[in-house]
Amino acid sequence: MNKDVNWLEFGFRVHQHEDDWFSLGGIYIFCGLNSQKLWFPLYIGQAASFRDRLQSHEQWAPAKKLGATHVHAMAVPNKNQRDEIEKKLIQAFKPSLNTQLK
Repeated sequence: MNKDVNWLEFGFRVHQHEDDWFSLGGIYIFCGLNSQKLWFPLYIGQAASFRDRLQSHEQWAPAKKLGATHVHAMAVPNKNQRDEIEKKLIQAFKPSLNTQLK
């Protein structure tokens, strides 16, 4: 499986949810593969620290029930940039578990 993937113009790294996460800020996508082997997003979010946010994320279990198998993550240290990227991705892909920013 390819360890890098693009969402719009943004490059993400493919991870398992159980990975040892860094204390970096960034954008993450809970996603799975459809029958055509294409990634589909179920939840898009941001974190000041992947380690603090992803280990017990409240949307992981619902995303997993809907087919999430992986987390795509991109380091973005700047909060304002995270806000912009998160909004752009949610509006473009409209993940089923995101209720804000659509």
